[in-house]
Amino acid sequence: MSKAYKTGWFDRKGWSDIIIGLPYVWLVALFLLPFLIVVAMSVATKTPTAPPFSFGGDYPLLNWEGYERVFSDGLYLRAFLTSVVNAAAAMLLCLIVGYPMALGLVRVAPAWRNILLMLVILPFWTSFLLRVYAWMGLMGKNSWFNKLLTDWWNFVVPVDWAVNSIPMMHTNFAVVLVMVYTYLPFMILPLYASLERLDTTLDEAALDLGSRPHQVFFDITLPQSVPGIIAGGMLVFIPAAGELVIPTLVGNSASPMIGRVISDEFNQARDWPMASAVAVALLVLMVVPTMLYSHFQAKSGGAK
Repeated sequence: MSKAYKTGWFDRKGWSDIIIGLPYVWLVALFLLPFLIVVAMSVATKTPTAPPFSFGGDYPLLNWEGYERVFSDGLYLRAFLTSVVNAAAAMLLCLIVGYPMALGLVRVAPAWRNILLMLVILPFWTSFLLRVYAWMGLMGKNSWFNKLLTDWWNFVVPVDWAVNSIPMMHTNFAVVLVMVYTYLPFMILPLYASLERLDTTLDEAALDLGSRPHQVFFDITLPQSVPGIIAGGMLVFIPAAGELVIPTLVGNSASPMIGRVISDEFNQARDWPMASAVAVALLVLMVVPTMLYSHFQAKSGGAK
């Protein structure tokens, strides 16, 4: 190998530095800079100009009114609470449904595993909007799905509680249901990756020592899959909390989620500083717990 190759542009270390640096360039260009622009807009003042905000001059250089309203106005507090509750409910339901599916994928015969994994990700091959509109049809008052649930409800409850149809559309129930359907693969895949790495000989040893199957699950399998549960939970909770399309199409406009509030502030109220302040508050609400978890996870990993 020539000296020019070792010390010049084609040096291996130089190439590795470029390759390692590309993700950071991507994050700076597509996350950090847009985020800084949003932060700057959040301390601007709403104006009738275009763009509808301004700094200095006849207006304050830094206007903190948006942040004050975020933490004092009931509209934004209720929207944050609704978003957190709906996202948490969707995350828990995805975990309840997704954990057995992920465990089944690990325990199934290898010949069937790839087929079942393909079925898990198959919904991603269809348009997201098309799937939401399909659920809107299913939850309509005259749909077969609604009639089936109505018949089941009338069968199990007293006659006085019988109903002609179950109101599902434009409710938080509809929002959570569609979010569970949409984000379920984001829970299954991290769980599958975590469960697949487990040492099955530990389960066999526990069974040989007299443990029952449910004891093996709660004492060995479940504790070892906690990293997958947390990863899947974050992958579901974070996008669900800021969801816009699903609450707009099937949710209740009287009880909006925070994504709908941000969209309305940008497009209808034309209050870009207020919308930016809400967006920054939402990002802090989502990112800070994730950073704390990553910090303590790295710390515990280093201790081990």
